[in-house]
Amino acid sequence: MLDPSDGLSASQLVGFEFAPVGMAVTSTSGVLIHVNGALSRLLGDQPAALRGRSMIDFTHPDDVPAATQSCVDLNERRSRLWRHECRLVRVTGEAVPVRVITSWVHERDEVDLLVMVVDDISERKAIEAHLEHRALHDSLTGLANRRLFEDRLRHALDRGARQRTSTCVLMIDLDEFKSVNDNHGHLLGDAVLVAFAHRLASVLRTSDTAARIGGDEFAVVLEDSDPARARGLVVRLRAAMAAPLHASLADKPIQFSAGIAHVPSAVALDVDRSRILGEADRSMYADKARRRT
Repeated sequence: MLDPSDGLSASQLVGFEFAPVGMAVTSTSGVLIHVNGALSRLLGDQPAALRGRSMIDFTHPDDVPAATQSCVDLNERRSRLWRHECRLVRVTGEAVPVRVITSWVHERDEVDLLVMVVDDISERKAIEAHLEHRALHDSLTGLANRRLFEDRLRHALDRGARQRTSTCVLMIDLDEFKSVNDNHGHLLGDAVLVAFAHRLASVLRTSDTAARIGGDEFAVVLEDSDPARARGLVVRLRAAMAAPLHASLADKPIQFSAGIAHVPSAVALDVDRSRILGEADRSMYADKARRRT
C-alpha cells in the first residue's frame, strides 16, 4: 500500500487504494511496487504477496510477446500513454480479460516509474462473444449460418491446397418438410429442424462444419474428405434418423435427400465456391428424384 512517504496527499492515497479499478505502480520493467485493493482482488492474492513480482508473471502466455514489446515501446516513448488489452492469469489459474492503460511517470531526482490502470472487461468480452456467435450462427438450430459456412469452406479449400487434401461439400434437404408445417404448425416444424440439427451434429467430426442455409436446407463442409467418406456420413445420418424426430411424427419419419460435391486438392485454389455449392445442390435434387421413384 502507498503511504505519505511516497509524497502523495491523503486524498491521493485514498483514491489509489479504494479505486474501483485495479491500479499499480511498477518499475519501468513492470515489477510491482504498489498494488491497490481492486488489483489484488483481481489477481487473487494479497498486495504484500504481489509486490516484487512482474506483471509479466500474471500475463497469459499467449499475450506475453505483445505485452513485452509494448512495454519496450513505452519505455522508448516515455511520456506517452500505452493502451492495450490482454489476459491476466489469477493465482487460481483463471484467465481474466483486462484493459490496461499505462503511463510513464518521471519526476526530477526521482526513479522513473510506470502507473497502470487495470480494468476487468470480462462482461464486455462475454457480450461481444455472444453477439459474434449470433452473427455467425442460426438462431433456431445453433448451427453455423450461411456466412460462417462460406468462410469455413474458403478456409477448408485453402488448407486443402496447402496440405494436398481434398474437400467435400454435402447438401441436405428434408423431404416433404412443407407438409409438416402445413399439417402440424410451425412450432412443431421448428422442433423438427432443431432435432435434425442435433442428429446431424452427432455424426460429424470436430473438423466438419454443419450449417443451416435455408428453411429446411442444410450444408456440411467436410475437410480432408473424399466421396467415400462423405457417403459414409450420409449412411450414418440415415441410421441416426431411424427414430422419429418428434413424437407427433412417429407414424411418418422424416427422411432427407443429400448431394455431394468433391474438390480435389489440385484444383482447390482455383475452384469457384458457387460452382461447388451448385454441384452439391444438383446432386441433392438428383437424389431426391431417385427417392421419389
